[in-house]
Amino acid sequence: MFEKLDSILKRYNELHMLMSDHDVIADIDKYQKLARELSSLEGIVKKYSEYKKVVSEISGAKHLSEKETNKEIVDMADKEIEELEKRQKQLQLGLEEMMLEEDPDADKDVIVEIRAGTGGAEASLFAGDLFRMYSKYAAKNNWKVEIMDAHPAEAGGFKEVIFAVKGQGAYKKLKYEKGCHRVQRVPATEASGRIHTSAVTVAVLAEAEDVDVQINPQDLRVDVYRASGAGGQGVNKIESAVRITHIPSGMVVTCQDERSQSKNKEKAMRVLRARLLDHIRKKHEEKIAKDRRIQVGSGDRSEKIRTYNFPDRRVTDHRIGFTIHDLPNVMEGEIDKILNALIEAERKLKLNQSISGAQNDIK
Repeated sequence: MFEKLDSILKRYNELHMLMSDHDVIADIDKYQKLARELSSLEGIVKKYSEYKKVVSEISGAKHLSEKETNKEIVDMADKEIEELEKRQKQLQLGLEEMMLEEDPDADKDVIVEIRAGTGGAEASLFAGDLFRMYSKYAAKNNWKVEIMDAHPAEAGGFKEVIFAVKGQGAYKKLKYEKGCHRVQRVPATEASGRIHTSAVTVAVLAEAEDVDVQINPQDLRVDVYRASGAGGQGVNKIESAVRITHIPSGMVVTCQDERSQSKNKEKAMRVLRARLLDHIRKKHEEKIAKDRRIQVGSGDRSEKIRTYNFPDRRVTDHRIGFTIHDLPNVMEGEIDKILNALIEAERKLKLNQSISGAQNDIK
């Protein structure tokens, strides 16, 4: 743990130096990105610095106790050592908890993919409702939302919508939204008042950088075509839509939201990088942590994670059995109560698994 803490401290100092560089200061996007990373490390660096100070003070007090001949001074030093060692244990426990909570992607921007599932038009409408919910939540956190690609449904809502969310802590919070979201309500077209159940799948991907995923251009097939539209001026007269196929994995990404072919290609590549990074991370986790995987949620989009019951104004997260009767506000982006409950549940699971693992190691 302390080797990792030393590397975090080293990175923290590097960031301070980088942010004083004139070239970095001139690049607003890069400066803001480094500032977010620096801010994410401040808490753990502060606690680690305090821990190191206490360790140094213990060493000094022990040296005094061993060399001093005056019994009164020795007793004072020994009492100080006892108090400092208690403080050291408290700080170490705090550092262990912070390290357990650490996620390498926590401060990354995210790409969210929402797709209508079972339920026909009602599923598409709810996909639109979820997009609105996340957009409002992003606005409350001063995050920026950027639509990457969208396929509106005839009755309203979306068959599919892909969008980026940029801002500090976006992935840390939104990563829990991966999975199948189920809605129970009476559709506007239902004359008998019968409750229908529909489903929408959500994927949340940490936005990858070039250093995260290396893509060989020879592994890509890029096709261009005319974007679909509502007619009239809304239809492109040129081939601006882009479809990128990553041949080794078979992943296909399309983008037609922009009128510029180059911008659509750039957005499609961002989605592809994020999907590839997610694929690589999942394979890695399955290989090294199969026996001790955190079970707050696997992130599988087929996993039913939450139900939104409109007649009862109830929202239930099935992973932790958490229910609130505040559905109207939830749909207005007030989802912090749910997310905070999930964060706390995962923290406790990691801590319990860490303790269990340590006990097994002792045995």
